[in-house]
Amino acid sequence: MTTASWDEYIDDLIARSNLGCGNSHIDKACIIGIENGDKWNTDSHAKALKLSQAEATNIAKCFADKNFSKFIESGVVAEGCKYVFLKEDDKKIVYAIKKGQGRLTLGRSKTAIVIAHSLSKDEHLGILGRADQAVHTITRHMESLNV
Repeated sequence: MTTASWDEYIDDLIARSNLGCGNSHIDKACIIGIENGDKWNTDSHAKALKLSQAEATNIAKCFADKNFSKFIESGVVAEGCKYVFLKEDDKKIVYAIKKGQGRLTLGRSKTAIVIAHSLSKDEHLGILGRADQAVHTITRHMESLNV
């Protein structure tokens, strides 16, 4: 797939977090490879979560090793912001939050990690559950394609 094709996955992910009222509950997202953290979508996408290569590599290593102790000890860093690790599910999904900055949902497929950012101001609306569901749906779809 081309990088532009992965940008379409970002669009789909954001659309899936919409409750139908026209508001996207994921404000930015990205897809990186598990093997080395290489970016699969473009940073020029309007809703791209722009990880540094070091941030992407650290995230990819934790998922590849299925060892999240680094997240527990040092948090999940994205766009220079440190998010507190909340929990992981089945070595495939990680949740992290930073008060006043938002929340991350990171989901693993066979070869990629989908990362979505949700704004913390929406927490009281139950919106973060929609972001989580969107990440789950996209990663399951990618797995069904052997990606």
